[in-house]
Amino acid sequence: MEENVDKKLSKAYCARFGQIAVELGLVNMEQLKKALSEQVDDDIAHKPHKLLGEIFFEHGWLTFQQIELILNKLFVK
Repeated sequence: MEENVDKKLSKAYCARFGQIAVELGLVNMEQLKKALSEQVDDDIAHKPHKLLGEIFFEHGWLTFQQIELILNKLFVK
């Protein structure tokens, strides 16, 4: 059930999360492409779905504080 919620959130906000991260200069386009590719590969392999922020964090490309900054820009209007 939780995985379905993550996938729904990911589909709704994934592109914007990545776009904001790039616009803020926190990740570059190559990192975003790699994270999106990893996300799709995991889904195809029926592995647990990961949100982009989780993938960025696992690679050491974003800190928790940077993820929080992006989420605030994404959800706070």
